[in-house]
Amino acid sequence: MKTIAEIRNDFPILNAKVRGKELVYLDNGATAQKPAMVIDAINTYYKDYNSNIHRGVHHLSQVATTAYEEAREKLRGFINAPKLEEVIFTEGTTESINIVASCFGRNSLNKGDEVIISAMEHHSNIVPWQMICDEREAVLKVIPINNKGELLMDEYKKLLSDKTKLVAVIHISNTLGTINPVKEIIDLAHQNGALVLLDGAQAVPHVKVDVQDLGCDFYAFSGHKMFGPTGVGILYGKSEYLNDMPPYQGGGDMIKEVTFEKTTYNCLPHKFEAGTPNIVGGIGLGVAVDYMQEVGVDLIHNREEELLAYATEKLIKLEGVRIIGEAEHKAGVLSFVIEGAHPFDVGTLLDQLGVAVRTGHHCTQPLMDIFKIPGTIRASFAFYNTKKEVDKLISGLERALSMLR
Repeated sequence: MKTIAEIRNDFPILNAKVRGKELVYLDNGATAQKPAMVIDAINTYYKDYNSNIHRGVHHLSQVATTAYEEAREKLRGFINAPKLEEVIFTEGTTESINIVASCFGRNSLNKGDEVIISAMEHHSNIVPWQMICDEREAVLKVIPINNKGELLMDEYKKLLSDKTKLVAVIHISNTLGTINPVKEIIDLAHQNGALVLLDGAQAVPHVKVDVQDLGCDFYAFSGHKMFGPTGVGILYGKSEYLNDMPPYQGGGDMIKEVTFEKTTYNCLPHKFEAGTPNIVGGIGLGVAVDYMQEVGVDLIHNREEELLAYATEKLIKLEGVRIIGEAEHKAGVLSFVIEGAHPFDVGTLLDQLGVAVRTGHHCTQPLMDIFKIPGTIRASFAFYNTKKEVDKLISGLERALSMLR
């Protein structure tokens, strides 16, 4: 088992200075930092075997293809997908959700059908459903939340009906940190004949995800939040539904045969992977999985729970603090407002001290409207953070408040 010092040494950027101060990086919900082995894998690809994948008979193409498809297998195992062809490389969570909204929607949504999302969704799990519902004349419904940031499950049950075709909900809220009861959500949806998509962008980096145990029909996540490269992610989907869906884009690699009269589409997963993919991103994401497994997902989860508890205890002692999101089951996100201080001003002053947090609506504007606030200050933790860094956050907040009040 790695010590915290060993873990921090694996991430070169954690030794950086910001405005002459030691970096305290607490913006992991936006993007996580990358271990050296991921950075090295990216450099090695471009230095030693840069080539396009699939169909190439020459050596470099075969090496690159093998590395890319080995990464797909690593990701299949990481989320325990039953079939390799059910793991589709995408640009990230946003594209993964858009694929399902567009392709499932065009194929399965008709006038009067219903899609259910929740009040705590990221914009990327709201807007695609609005777009396809408008196009197909379907109805979008929203699961409400309580003032602690928890889904009102009794209200969810009332929304379900034989008109419900799909439920799309976030596994862990990027703003509130709420861990939603996704297994119950899935079971109830399936009892009503509806499919379920989970936005797992904030879950996969922090908790063990087993898509077979969950029973979801689609699962979407991004590489850059799980210590891998930007611009790459995964859509998991049950093959029975992916096979029924039309392709998302036309182009190379998603076809078997093309004539001017007709095109025959390729088999899964290639049907949804048109064009040259983010090859190095996929390979780097596979290495990020290696790293997470080397450290241990349980260790990651336990460390972040400990940091969240410590930071919450310290934060609530500050005068005028209101935590947004006090669910009983939370991940390592601490979102808050401070009376008399605008989040942007607080974030700017923290930056002067080398402390990186996120301020704003976090792409959850409808959620901000529910809480009647313009935005929050959000500290989001990763397993490489420390209690000493939490203390620097708190002392920075105290200093900022003394200047703003």
